[in-house]
Amino acid sequence: MPIWAYDSPVARAATTSDVFNAIAEPQRREILVLLRAGERPVTELAQELGIAQPGASKHLRVLREVGLVRDRKAGKQRLYALDARGLRPIHEWTGGFERFWNESFDRLDAYVQDLKQSRQEE
Repeated sequence: MPIWAYDSPVARAATTSDVFNAIAEPQRREILVLLRAGERPVTELAQELGIAQPGASKHLRVLREVGLVRDRKAGKQRLYALDARGLRPIHEWTGGFERFWNESFDRLDAYVQDLKQSRQEE
């Protein structure tokens, strides 16, 4: 894929409209982790991430557009907070794999119990 395609409006639109794409970016996931502790201004988030404030602002804009972050004005600065309700689609999607994992762990447990039983019988 040519480099210009990454900056295309189409790529940006997909990222900003889909929670899965938005959290695919590691720094955005880190922002969500940082915001679990409470509201923070963009300057603090940028400092924690080791990036420039405009870069942090762009990540926050994407997270806000997909409903993962909310903001409010506090004096001259804007405070950002986690809005975990936006994670619902991810939770629901990953929850669909819970049955698979539970069945896999049940099979593993049965196998381990069979091994223990056979060793005791020896």
